[in-house]
Amino acid sequence: MVVRVGVIGAGIMGADHVRILATLVPSAQVIWVCDANAERARSVADTYGIENATTRPGDVISDVRVDAVLIASPDETHAPLALDCLKARKHTLCEKPLSQKSAECFDVVDAEAKLEKRLVQVGFMRRFDPGYVEMKSILDSGSIGQVVMMHNFHRNVSAPSNFTGPMALTSSAPHDVDIARHMIRAEFTSIRVYQPESSPARSAAMPVFCVARTSSGQLVTIDVNNDARYGYDVRAEVIGNDGSIWLKPPAHTELNVKLRSQSGYPADWRPRFADAYREQNIAWIRSIGDDKPCGAASWDGLAASLVAERGVESLVSGREVEINLPGKPKLFS
Repeated sequence: MVVRVGVIGAGIMGADHVRILATLVPSAQVIWVCDANAERARSVADTYGIENATTRPGDVISDVRVDAVLIASPDETHAPLALDCLKARKHTLCEKPLSQKSAECFDVVDAEAKLEKRLVQVGFMRRFDPGYVEMKSILDSGSIGQVVMMHNFHRNVSAPSNFTGPMALTSSAPHDVDIARHMIRAEFTSIRVYQPESSPARSAAMPVFCVARTSSGQLVTIDVNNDARYGYDVRAEVIGNDGSIWLKPPAHTELNVKLRSQSGYPADWRPRFADAYREQNIAWIRSIGDDKPCGAASWDGLAASLVAERGVESLVSGREVEINLPGKPKLFS
């Protein structure tokens, strides 16, 4: 079965999704590229021999030939476009976040539950990263016993001049929240967020450190520094009562010269998670053909958004904040 896809958003991430689907997923056929910038949409479409380009998402979603829609447009458009896709009963892969507003995420969850069919997958691609997949397999084998703690470590090279601590929680941390929930199979019940009190010139971009409690009694820490300068770096450790699992950053080469050993870091997330994005998109297309949903559901997008919101509340108030998820619809159980 060939799955015909329309991609909405042709920026850095959207263009990369078009490349993956057009060149690495034989059972996918991209037939639309949509972007607010008409020249960019046309350029990406022409690069991969795609006939249709538009600035109007409705052209993509309403086309009866389109089986599935991939949403990689600006964050604030994700939930409204996902709702439009649900109304058209289109399979949808929506880049994270589903929305930075949990209320909008809930609208998507509610609409999907009323259809009684999972159609929305959220782009938490770490679930497909080979390192995290191996970590999950070891964890599920019981090799380290009962999980008591998980540490998550997230570094970006540099933050925009307008970047803030709350943005680190709503933009970067949701990936860490989702992979922690996926790994330890527990919901966050409270969160306390800290930020250093020292005030360098770029204090708005200073690290944030989160400590969360889960419904199963574990602790989860999330350490985000979006202005680390040295490179893009993501790591994790799961600690059990019989051992631990440490996710190391992949290094393809190591230079040994002049009494020193040296390896490099990527400049952004794309090289680090290239395998994850490819495997995610392959799995998504396969799941449509098999009619067996995979990956993170809209419910997972809601959970991550709600944790981020409560994290911002904690950062502003300086206290631990409870997290209360709404009742989970049967569709996502």
